[in-house]
Amino acid sequence: MALERSATARACAALIPLQTRLESADLGPFVLRRLLSRTPKHLRAGGPKPNPFLPWDTELEVGRVGGGHVLLLNKFPVQQGHLLVITRGWKPQSGWLELSDWQAVSEVSADTSGLWFFNSCAAAGASQPHRHLQLLPRHQQERACPMEPLLDSWLGSSPAVQTQRPGWCHALSVRHDPGDPEELAALYRSHCRLLDLGEPEQDPVPRAPYNLLFSDRWCLTVRRRREHAHGFSINALGFAGYLLATEQSDVTWLQRSGGWELLQQVAAPRPDSADQGFHG
Repeated sequence: MALERSATARACAALIPLQTRLESADLGPFVLRRLLSRTPKHLRAGGPKPNPFLPWDTELEVGRVGGGHVLLLNKFPVQQGHLLVITRGWKPQSGWLELSDWQAVSEVSADTSGLWFFNSCAAAGASQPHRHLQLLPRHQQERACPMEPLLDSWLGSSPAVQTQRPGWCHALSVRHDPGDPEELAALYRSHCRLLDLGEPEQDPVPRAPYNLLFSDRWCLTVRRRREHAHGFSINALGFAGYLLATEQSDVTWLQRSGGWELLQQVAAPRPDSADQGFHG
């Protein structure tokens, strides 16, 4: 249904796919694309912008989810079928995710699985202040992201690949029941405690920016300290292994220093890492 809606939305210019080129840089588990289209507004510096989700563009609507969410197409996708789950009424992106958000995710996942991600605020790469979780659909048995073999290794499910964990502050867990929203909610709260992001009952908002990524098999949360480094805008997808270069990006620096060092500069350092980079 999302692909059918994509064709309709593109025909009426509601959907504006970004043109990119895959770069052949040798960056290990990282995939680098260069943006060929004009840089979209959400990647440019600027002041306050109108909320595109109140009201949302009905040409991009795929369907209603539960009692309080809507499934939309991303207006500026790099990948076809890029989806957003947004709240129908105002909820801040910078606030705590709630059980109703996880219920909406589970409802969508029952039909379409893939790589989910969430950017907690502008400092973590969020382009809009209205709450939205994002989904890059994947076919069954397809790898969720370039980083997945390493995540499997860190979780112990791929003993043939021996790698140390990176020096940035993160929490990684196995998911046992992809259809259970309460399991996701519990993992989220557990990760927030481990990363000293706080507790919903005690803190009005999380204490620091963070990114959340999850598939049917694992859940990763990364504590952030800044959004940009060397001209690269890094959101959750950077920690999945996807990097996007714009005209401001210092690709020469990236090729010299590597993707791990780029992530090290935007993520909070792990307390026991002495802020050392990861060179796996």
